[in-house]
Amino acid sequence: MPNLTVWSPRVLSFLRIVAGLLFIEHGLMKLAHFPIAQAGAPDPLPPILMAAAAIEMVGGALIAVGLFTRIAAFICAGEMAVAYFTAHFPQSVWPGVNQGGEAILYCFIFLYLVFGGGGEWSLDAQLRKAP
Repeated sequence: MPNLTVWSPRVLSFLRIVAGLLFIEHGLMKLAHFPIAQAGAPDPLPPILMAAAAIEMVGGALIAVGLFTRIAAFICAGEMAVAYFTAHFPQSVWPGVNQGGEAILYCFIFLYLVFGGGGEWSLDAQLRKAP
């Protein structure tokens, strides 16, 4: 069996980049209706959803490039926890029924990034190496 542990920092970076880019898309769907409008989101957006979209776009971008990863991930994890318990959980306890599985996954991926950091391929790592 090959030693896969040596790949952990790089795979962490891949996870961070993909999660960040997908999170940006959620914000774009709310604010710019790109690539489509987010299903169920009112138009115009109430201030709370505009704030959520801003967190998704700015936080997603910071996470994608790995800059201030731990702080951005903490804020984004919190947003997803709030989104789950305010928008999904009241509909049902079961994520498969309340369509909150994605919010739960984002929350825990971002929570992992709070502790794991940005990985080897991040601006955070590059800044630590700078003289």
